[in-house]
Amino acid sequence: MSMQVELGWRHAQKRKLDEEEAARRREREDKRRRLAEESRRRREEEEAAKEQERRRRLGLPEVPSSNEESGSGGDGGGDATPGEELSADEVRSRLRELGEPVTLFGEGEKARLRRYWRLVNKDDTTDGGRGRAVQKQKLNDGPIPTTLELVPEVEMKIPATTPKDDAGKKFLFRQLASYFTMVLKEWEAALAHRDVSVKQSLQGRQAYNAMVQSRENMKPLFRKFEKGDIDAGVLDHVVEIVHKAQLRRYVDANDAYLRLSIGKAAWPIGVTMVGIHERSAREKLHQGDQQAHILSDESTRKYLQSIKRCLSFAQTRWPPDDQLQIMG
Repeated sequence: MSMQVELGWRHAQKRKLDEEEAARRREREDKRRRLAEESRRRREEEEAAKEQERRRRLGLPEVPSSNEESGSGGDGGGDATPGEELSADEVRSRLRELGEPVTLFGEGEKARLRRYWRLVNKDDTTDGGRGRAVQKQKLNDGPIPTTLELVPEVEMKIPATTPKDDAGKKFLFRQLASYFTMVLKEWEAALAHRDVSVKQSLQGRQAYNAMVQSRENMKPLFRKFEKGDIDAGVLDHVVEIVHKAQLRRYVDANDAYLRLSIGKAAWPIGVTMVGIHERSAREKLHQGDQQAHILSDESTRKYLQSIKRCLSFAQTRWPPDDQLQIMG
């Protein structure tokens, strides 16, 4: 009898410990979920601020503030005529498709829904009050929203040289934007499929931050693709890099990147001027056509380095058949 009592007591103690452990596990999961939600909210607020700054820089109409969204008077409810009931997640996804910030500072669910219907019902806006109607361009969904029409993977084959005609260049910009969009999507998916322990490690967080930083730094390059005003010297090298990367010749693509980033300008070593006579080949130190494009400005340096990171990921995602074409 005493043995049965002791066994029952042990089972009760084990059940109690299991329940306490389950409660602690749930508490940890809730805390992790709250931290993830808070991090997501802060990230969306930062993206909203950056989007406002980009619109201000490009001369686009600013997104209405949260005070205008939540106000009950004036014309706030006239433009936001709801067409159907939408869930909060669906409103967020549709705002992402429109290329709009998911959440503005201090914005609630109802204000977000009103803002969505105002954007949908508004066919065009005025260009800075100057009386011209500007049609709102639809942004393609992707890691970097762009007004360029992305092409399918079968049409992403980049030519070896840059086309000379305007129509060819426009299609080339679509191809380049599509290729980098595909690489960034594959990169993000590869990081998302890692084990939780790897994601939370120092190296895992650094890898994710590198992907996010590359995605942000490549946005100016996509804006140049949209406008078609990218420097011809930079464009020729980018075409060569992507062309060779698609052929899985990553060492050759890296050489093209080095020519783009470092250049071929001669480096001054030692004394360059002694007395009244110039040394031989001294004029090569100041030839402007060989200067590295990475020295042009900070924005150029950032998106060129992001291209190099995409190249490093591409060789792991699409490894070459020739092992000699793997970058070190």
